[in-house]
Amino acid sequence: MTLPKLHVAVLMGGWSNERPVSLMSGEGVAKALESKGHKVTRIDMDRDVAIKLAETKPDVVFNALHGAPGEDGTVQGMMDLMGLTYTHSGLATSVIAIDKELTKQALVPHGIPMPGGRVVKSADIHERDPLPRPYVLKPVNEGSSVGVAIVTEDSNFGNPIGRDTKGPWQEFDELLAEPYIRGRELTTAVIGDRALLVTELRPKSGFYDFDAKYTDGMTEHVCPAEIPDEITQACKDLALRAHQLLGCKGTSRSDFRWDDTQGVEGLFLLETNTQPGMTPLSLVPEQAKACGMDYPDLVEAIIAEAMADAEKRKGAK
Repeated sequence: MTLPKLHVAVLMGGWSNERPVSLMSGEGVAKALESKGHKVTRIDMDRDVAIKLAETKPDVVFNALHGAPGEDGTVQGMMDLMGLTYTHSGLATSVIAIDKELTKQALVPHGIPMPGGRVVKSADIHERDPLPRPYVLKPVNEGSSVGVAIVTEDSNFGNPIGRDTKGPWQEFDELLAEPYIRGRELTTAVIGDRALLVTELRPKSGFYDFDAKYTDGMTEHVCPAEIPDEITQACKDLALRAHQLLGCKGTSRSDFRWDDTQGVEGLFLLETNTQPGMTPLSLVPEQAKACGMDYPDLVEAIIAEAMADAEKRKGAK
């Protein structure tokens, strides 16, 4: 789809833990669009976002928000009510994909391998471990590895976990407890109906947390990953199937853990991110570049799918 010159509102910022990342993503997108000759209005989301969007009257909204309420269906529902065309996934997909337990319910019955585990009350983990150690505790509906803790036999969290010990149990009433999967961190981007590549992430700290993701030099990206062809193909197949089963639009990124002592049987999908980062350190732009698509073309491709999808919906009415 060849894009005409458009007026694009780039929605960024907000008030989630991922606000700084969203601002970087949004500014990168805005500059890329301007380099292509499009008119851009930057909107730092606040409680008056609906008024700002109505006053802006954009042809399309590029949703560069990360975390709630920009990634969980809230903003998507608002834009649906306003009749706006916007990038990335819609309301239902966003509601499901941001919730790790709902994602499992949507994907596991279709044969997507994901870790077991269960949702637990944070107060209960100070009485007893929810799973045998080592295990992982993470918020049910946060992204960018916000609030993830790996609980091992020799961790300094205590046994049982101390109430005054710093961790996600101090911020969230409920957490998802999953068995810890040893091995390697892999990720695959999907654009439209195409899975791109597999990147292996090698954090220098040993753990791919928020700081490792967004601090230059803290994580080595091996793109494409130096892994067996069957693992590359499995990652791409699973990422594309997850994208399609969840109903993702535009782009998504699926993250995996791979126990390289077990072959394909050791590969597990952790989550599918419906609005992956678009910062200079982000993985989707990196994979797109390795496939021959530069950053401005990637941004336009995401917008083109949103415009085409809006036309299809109009035709179906």
